[in-house]
Amino acid sequence: MVYILYALCAALALAILLLIWKIILLRRSAEELRRGLQDRLETDTNTLLSIPSRDGAMRRLAAGLNDQLRRLRRERRQYQNGDRELKEAVAGISHDLRTPLTAICGYLDLLEGEEKSETAERYLALIRGRTDHLKELTEEFFRYSAVLSAGEAAKTEPVSLNRAVEESLAAWYGVLSAKKIVPEVSLPERETVCRVNREALVRVLGNILSNAAKYSVGDLRVRLTEDGTLTFSNRAPALTPVLTEKLFDRYFTVESGDQGAGLGLSIARRLTEQMGGTVTADWREGVLTVCLRFPGL
Repeated sequence: MVYILYALCAALALAILLLIWKIILLRRSAEELRRGLQDRLETDTNTLLSIPSRDGAMRRLAAGLNDQLRRLRRERRQYQNGDRELKEAVAGISHDLRTPLTAICGYLDLLEGEEKSETAERYLALIRGRTDHLKELTEEFFRYSAVLSAGEAAKTEPVSLNRAVEESLAAWYGVLSAKKIVPEVSLPERETVCRVNREALVRVLGNILSNAAKYSVGDLRVRLTEDGTLTFSNRAPALTPVLTEKLFDRYFTVESGDQGAGLGLSIARRLTEQMGGTVTADWREGVLTVCLRFPGL
């Protein structure tokens, strides 16, 4: 009887050991599947999941995950192809519109030199305004499609933010003066250098200054700190906290009038993120603050 009990205990212990070993193997297989799935989701690879385990349930799980990976790759490829075709179509349409718009502007220039009645003058001014607006929209769409396709902003170099801000303000001095905006500028004495794409940074600053010129009621404060934080603040009574959250959305404009296509700040955010930086907007007590941060050296 004692021998039987010993045998049963030994068999039970062996069964427990086998069960523990089975659980360990299953845990290892599950961890391999987790790491493999994460790796394949983060990288564009055609390799599928594989595990050394011979357990039927784990192998069926791996097969199911591989089926989902194949479907995800097909959908990703379709999305990439459709996204590329859309960008190319937008760029092509924008480019094709330039030729007739240039011709229209030329004929308008000729008409402005001819004798005409006061009514004709008024109509001609309206046509000129509509044409300039359409030309601006076309250029915005073209620039936006170029930004999405090129990805040039990822190529960075050390750039002085102090100098970039000064040059951008000088370039936009005429536009700001026409709006009777005299910027209050605060720059640190010590040069602030960050890693960005120089051309992309100029476009980001230009788009932000353009937005300020459109919606400011006559003031603009530009402040750069030594840690590389750059802020643009101006009174914007037309905004609300809800509208501020949509400022970086494509095609969003604060007003429904002729204020452009609403791509300026969207382009600014896209370029800033391509350079590894962040751009945010905050509206408090009628003042809009756009904040830029770029990676340092």
